[in-house]
Amino acid sequence: MAFPESFLQELKMRNDITEVVSSYVNLKRRGRNMVGLCPFHGEKTPSFNVYTENGSFYCFGCGVGGDVISFEMKIENLDYVDAVKALAQRAGMDIPENSYDDSLSKLRNRVFEANREAARFYYSTLNSKSGAAGLAYFHSRGLSDRTIRHFGLGFADDNWTSLCSHLRSKGFKDNELVAANLAVQRRNGKGIYDRFTNRVMFPIIDLRGNVIAFGGRIMTNEKPKYLNTSDTPVFKKSANLFSLNNAKNSGTRTLILCEGYMDVIAVNQAGFTNAVATLGTALTSEQAVLMKRYADEVIICYDADEAGQKATARAIQILRNAGLLIRVLSIPSGKDPDEFIRSKGSDGPLAFKALLEKSGNDIEYRLQKLKQEHNIETTDGRVAFLEAASRVIATISSPIERDVYSSKICAELNVDKNAFKQQLSRLTSRANRDNRKQEIRKIQTDLSRRNDKINTDHYKKPRSSSAEEALVVYLVNNPDSAVEISSKLRPEQFQNSLIRRYYEYILNRINDGLDPLNNITADFSSDEASKLFQLMSQTISSVSTPQAMREYIEVINEESKKLSSDDISSMSPNQLMSYLEQMKKNKQ
Repeated sequence: MAFPESFLQELKMRNDITEVVSSYVNLKRRGRNMVGLCPFHGEKTPSFNVYTENGSFYCFGCGVGGDVISFEMKIENLDYVDAVKALAQRAGMDIPENSYDDSLSKLRNRVFEANREAARFYYSTLNSKSGAAGLAYFHSRGLSDRTIRHFGLGFADDNWTSLCSHLRSKGFKDNELVAANLAVQRRNGKGIYDRFTNRVMFPIIDLRGNVIAFGGRIMTNEKPKYLNTSDTPVFKKSANLFSLNNAKNSGTRTLILCEGYMDVIAVNQAGFTNAVATLGTALTSEQAVLMKRYADEVIICYDADEAGQKATARAIQILRNAGLLIRVLSIPSGKDPDEFIRSKGSDGPLAFKALLEKSGNDIEYRLQKLKQEHNIETTDGRVAFLEAASRVIATISSPIERDVYSSKICAELNVDKNAFKQQLSRLTSRANRDNRKQEIRKIQTDLSRRNDKINTDHYKKPRSSSAEEALVVYLVNNPDSAVEISSKLRPEQFQNSLIRRYYEYILNRINDGLDPLNNITADFSSDEASKLFQLMSQTISSVSTPQAMREYIEVINEESKKLSSDDISSMSPNQLMSYLEQMKKNKQ
């Protein structure tokens, strides 16, 4: 069962969408709407709209839309029931008992509880006789007992059933442990075994203090060196960061982005609590957007080896796209942050602080790398460096910033600035042409809806789909028209299967005296709900009149009488001639 309609209406009324969104997004008024930078993807120009009149939001950049419940679900990574509970708590409302299906919410809570108990078990094991090897490893890496305790580090012994046996004794069921990815189902289907064995353990904690996953490092040269929790009902590795729960309270809007758990912990122990790391994957745009919520600047602090440098180059673009300022820390002698700090002994924190203060922005870093790659003492090397440097500087959007770097390079290499600026001008002109072509191709693709993975029928039948979409939006905005529309149009006449589902759903709710969209987030998938809000956001008022409504109905009726290519191919010659004659009469 769903939540009672009256409860949801009051919930939304007491959780004004503008106020809820404003706690995450800096909104500004634009006409009747509020706009801001989207919290779900990186952007520099605001495309995130909040519609205060109907309590919805839609981002024209990434296509995410919905009501205040779906916003809470996405921004806090919650399921539907937990999002409703969070909003109810925010408004001081009581949840109606036994009125909804909370099976997924219950499973999520059990996974949280299993993870918390597993973290306690791993920590206890680390400080027992069977965890001596793990504790010795952490001490050998320079970690104090205080740091070990602060991060809740632990140890998974080499017994393949230790954790499973412990958690079973605490009342957890096998399916709950598999769902948490703490255990793995045996291939024969008979029983489970521990996912992590003989590894030092790093609990991953979310922003609300829940243990959501684990990383485990083996202490030998076996592969894989790190084993991480796979995605679960409470964890998505591409959308979380290690130690962000600590970094968000560091008192600074700068984050230090490290490669791994040990680097973060070493940097943290040295006094820099604003360090975070990705979770066994390369940096994702989701993680960059998450960082943008808590920082204005990110200092990339990856390993100095070749893999680390490639990861740095990739991270620069992702962080820039998220609208973050970037600096890159270069560690001498090819060391990683953990090694560097330990190598300096008691001076490690001061030495690392000095590196942070000397770190240049991403443009300076890339130009320095180019200098290392080219011998600027030779003519060919100077030319190659200048051409490569011009390509880097051409990516800078600010003309003033471009001029500063151009002047600096030309002065260092004693090169005529006008010649360098001509090269830059050619590159920026070419880039602008390429960008315009890409924009045109994107517009053409968007208009054709060729790549629409949710509303797949639109590309196949654009005329009927366009009329059906516009009619559904009209019906949502004008529920009093339901009687007239339903008397002239049956659901089976709709050619687009998704829009037909919207039509039937909205008609039924209106006929039952309910708000058309009050429960849309629960009754459709998040992508399907977003698609409906997209259609509502893109429909202009001039095509939402009674006359337009009747024209949509006429088009849908016409298109519903047309046969598909499969139908036509199966006709007999006489049937085909009869059908063509009928089509001619309809056009007259």
